[in-house]
Amino acid sequence: MHKNFWIVIVNYRTADLVVDCLQSLETQREVLGGGKVVVVDNDSGDGSVGRIAEAITAHGWSAWAEVVAAPRNGGFSYGNNVGIRLALSADPAAAWIMLLNPDTVVRSGALGALREFMATHPGVGIAGSLLENPDGSVDCSAHRIPSALGELEGSARFGPLSRLLREHRVSDAPGSEAHPCDWVSGAALVMRREVLVQAGLMDEGYFLYFEEVDFCCRAKEAGWEVWYVPEARVMHLEGASTGIRKAAKRRAHYWYDSRRRFFVRHHGVAGLILADLLWALGRLSFLARRALRLGGKPGADPKWFMVDLLWGDLRAIMSGRVFALRGQAVEFPFL
Repeated sequence: MHKNFWIVIVNYRTADLVVDCLQSLETQREVLGGGKVVVVDNDSGDGSVGRIAEAITAHGWSAWAEVVAAPRNGGFSYGNNVGIRLALSADPAAAWIMLLNPDTVVRSGALGALREFMATHPGVGIAGSLLENPDGSVDCSAHRIPSALGELEGSARFGPLSRLLREHRVSDAPGSEAHPCDWVSGAALVMRREVLVQAGLMDEGYFLYFEEVDFCCRAKEAGWEVWYVPEARVMHLEGASTGIRKAAKRRAHYWYDSRRRFFVRHHGVAGLILADLLWALGRLSFLARRALRLGGKPGADPKWFMVDLLWGDLRAIMSGRVFALRGQAVEFPFL
């Protein structure tokens, strides 16, 4: 049976970025086979649906692209699930589904490289692209699972400790060859249909952030491999759609909610507490070194980072809300 390639793009008030992304896909549309690009608008309320629909019609993209209006803004997982359900219900031959951020430009040959890799590596359930920054540098998009020791390494920012805990560092320097990893960035990843059948859809309990980490972990638990494929190059204007890299801003509460959800679901409540304790230890050592002028270069930290992270988790534990996160199931709706 012929196999089709689908792409899901979730939009929230970034219509111009979506059009640029679609433009980058136009010359690669043959890779889709009988698949399509589905743009899911998460109830933007700013005319995005009409603007994207007009662009699709004006550029003659209607044969391979469409925009769908979701009834509410349920977050990144929710929007992706809307598109995934549409692809799977509309096309029995939908073999691969790619999640693509609206703030991306897909380089020539990237879709073909991903499709070829998935076709020739049947044990791989999820593959992620190489992500370029606008200045041409390469960002890390292949990662290790977040852990308590990884939280210590990341918050301490201390060279000797980082070398000691290298195997627990979440994000290393980008590799130049394809290799397996724990999870890949949700900005540009492709999944196999069978992964969805076995591991379920994306967990809509994550509004934004950590959803792809959770999804990759569940795929691996189901026996699938996760790989990084640098031959598939995608430029990512990271933060253009979410503002995550604006250090001066106070980080949105849902980032902390998502981090908490991930640690509880994959490490338990005790794992969350241990991660917070080690994060705080590393953070305090970093601040002490800075105060004593013994190193500790400032990073792109949001305002009130330490307070929001630790106090938010403490409140969730004291209220009992954190214990409700442990057993929530993620169902696949087509079984």
